[in-house]
Formats: sequence, structure tokens, C-alpha cells
Amino acid sequence: MTTQMTRASAPRTVTGKSSRPVRGSAAHVGRPGFAWAVPATLFFALFAIAPLVMVAVLSFMSWNGLGSPEFVGMDNWSRVFDDPVMIQSIWLTLLLTVLGVALQTPLSILLGVWAAGEQRNRAVLSAIYFVPLLLSSTAVSVLWRALLDPNFGVPAQATWLFGDGNLFGKQSTAIGVLAFVSTWQFTPLHTLIYQGAARAIPQVLYQAAEIDGAGRFRQFFHITLPQLRNSIITSVILMVVGGLTTFETVLILTQGGPGTDTTISAYYMYQKAFKSFDFGAGAAIALVLVVAATIISLVVVRLSGYDKMRGTMEGMS
Repeated sequence: MTTQMTRASAPRTVTGKSSRPVRGSAAHVGRPGFAWAVPATLFFALFAIAPLVMVAVLSFMSWNGLGSPEFVGMDNWSRVFDDPVMIQSIWLTLLLTVLGVALQTPLSILLGVWAAGEQRNRAVLSAIYFVPLLLSSTAVSVLWRALLDPNFGVPAQATWLFGDGNLFGKQSTAIGVLAFVSTWQFTPLHTLIYQGAARAIPQVLYQAAEIDGAGRFRQFFHITLPQLRNSIITSVILMVVGGLTTFETVLILTQGGPGTDTTISAYYMYQKAFKSFDFGAGAAIALVLVVAATIISLVVVRLSGYDKMRGTMEGMS
């Protein structure tokens, strides 16, 4: 018995094999090589970089869609920035972008945090609320154009609330309609972002706060909001880029009116290129929007410190 136990407990030794790690698939598990990024890189270069370069070149040309483009230097740029409608469109674009951020950010944060909980009927209500996210911008604009029609829509039946019922007849109300429709359509997208981020917050933080006597409001402002920092920055950047490139909503709801009171830069680009057939000026306006969206996004990232976040947990650095 003693001999058997001794033999059983003796360590096993392997002879004749090298101690070096075996070259196999497990030894080389890590980040994929550059070859994996080639298809995506080619796709991005073909459908993003190449058109952008073509637009930049076209901004120095005079072309009406027929014949060969003619080089005119900075003529398109000087005409664009000397145009009072273009200057007004820039301010209107910035105004609608700011209104979108100001309206959608607090609303989507509150809804996202609520949707991340375990309330009764939460799943059903969330599914209903996310319906606008499934619709295209064109469908949403057509829907609200019919609902807000000054002759047959809701305002015409509730003149005690909407006055003459023509919400598209004044600049202030027309801008308000554009901001409202954009908020109604895109808030569910940002709500979904905050819902996922709120669910990723460790529950131990809330449990510790409850032990210390912190209520729901203090937990929200001292735990939830700081932990949602990265998601807030991402959401704001998406709102800024979306606000600068809004087009279908203005095209269907107001057509830039009354007059040019809601002519934002993207719609003005469409008018220049596809109505006036001045593709050079339209390309210059498009390039201005691209540069503005890039600069604003970089400024937001830089000032917020988002580029310094290295932690894998939301809001942790």
C-alpha cells in the first residue's frame, strides 16, 4: 500500500520534449493583421474619400451638369461667402443644431435611464416609443406635414391654441416645427445609446450609495451622469453631425420658407446644385459643411477629454 501511494504521488516528468512554447493557433491569438482591414479600407476610400476629393476639386470649377467643367479658381468660394442667404443659412443650421442638442440630450438621458430599469410594462412602452426610429426621415416629414397642414391638419382645428393655424407662415414657428420633428424622430436613437450605457453601470455603486444614505436624485447626479460621460459625448457628436446635414425635413416641411427663413446650408446646397445647376457653388457649400462638422466634432472630443479615456468601463479612466 505504501509503495502504491508513493508511486501515485510522485510527480510526472516528461523527457525528450522541448520547453519552448508550441507554435499553434493559441500562441498567435491577438489582433488581426492589416489584411483584415483592406476590404473596409477600400470600401471607405471608394465611397467616402474619393467623392470627397471630387467635391473638393469641383468647388474650384464652373459646371452646369453639361459639357466639361471649367476651372474658375476661388470664384465659387467668394460668391458663396458674399451671398447673404448663405450666411443666414449657416446661422440657421447652427441654431437648429443647438436646439436639437438642447432638446434631445436631457430627454434621451432621462428616457434611457428609465428604460434601463425594471419597471412594469417597460419593454412594451420602450418598443412603442422606438417606433419613430424605424421610419425614414422622408416618411416622418410627410407624416408631420399632413398633421400640421394649416388647412386640414390639427392646427386648423385648434385655432385657440395655434392662432391662424399656419405654423409654417412665420420663421419662429417654422423653426420650432423643425426642431420638434427632429426631436421626435431622433430622440429614440439616443435613448437607445443611453439605455445600453446605463445598464453597463455596476450596481455595486448604487448599493454603496444607498448604504451611505443617498437618494435617487443624488445617485442620478453623482453616479449615473458621470458614468454616462462617454455616451453623452458620443451622442452629442452624432447630434451635431446630424444637425449640420439635415435636409429631408426642411425639403418636405418648409421648402426653406417662408421665403428663405428656414433655408439651412444643406438645403441651400441642394438649391444651388440641383435647381440653379451651379454645381461648383453647391460643391463649395458641401465642403463647408464637411469641414464644419469635422472641426466641431474634434473640438467637442478635445474639450471633453474623450480622447484621453482609456478605461473599458463607461465613465472610468
